Amino acid sequence: MSSFSVTDKTKLKRGPKRASYDKEVIYSILDEALVCHVSCAWHGQPMIQPTLHWRDGDLLYIHGSSKNGLFQALLAGEEAAISVTLLDGLVFARSAFHHSVNYRSVIVYGKAEIIDEETEKRKQLDLMLEKVREGRSGEARPANDAELKATTVIAFKIEEVSAKIRTGGPVDDAEDMKLDVWAGVQPITIQYDELILD
Repeated sequence: MSSFSVTDKTKLKRGPKRASYDKEVIYSILDEALVCHVSCAWHGQPMIQPTLHWRDGDLLYIHGSSKNGLFQALLAGEEAAISVTLLDGLVFARSAFHHSVNYRSVIVYGKAEIIDEETEKRKQLDLMLEKVREGRSGEARPANDAELKATTVIAFKIEEVSAKIRTGGPVDDAEDMKLDVWAGVQPITIQYDELILD
């Protein structure tokens, strides 16, 4: 399957031309982004939390404290909405109304599954380290039993998902093209500086 099925939740209603359900596109965004925001409802209250994420095949993973309230809500059966956004540029138009941003974003809906089998849990924590720096899982001391017990690893099946992407320059009204106002795109990239060793 090269594309995900469109559901009532994933169908883009505003800006549908910017939608993508292509698996390769969605996975590339999830893999490039370092931080996601995970949200759910719990006892009638909205909850949201930023966290690192990583992907292994068709599963999206997060980890955190075993006492994390949002994780407890997810493991009690609440559905998650997980958002990832990469900001690629500021779009300056000739009118204030048409200013925008270039971005690549993904939203995943799903139910959490706890990863508690020790070998798989350690494997996934190693993959998290590998995402932030290749080779790091072989350099750092592995979690001891107490640390492993204090850490919850959660997986979400990536199947109810969509991407929304904007690229290109400003879209100005025809009558504004003659205005003496500069317009264009200021690209934004993530830059990794030299390590500051401890």
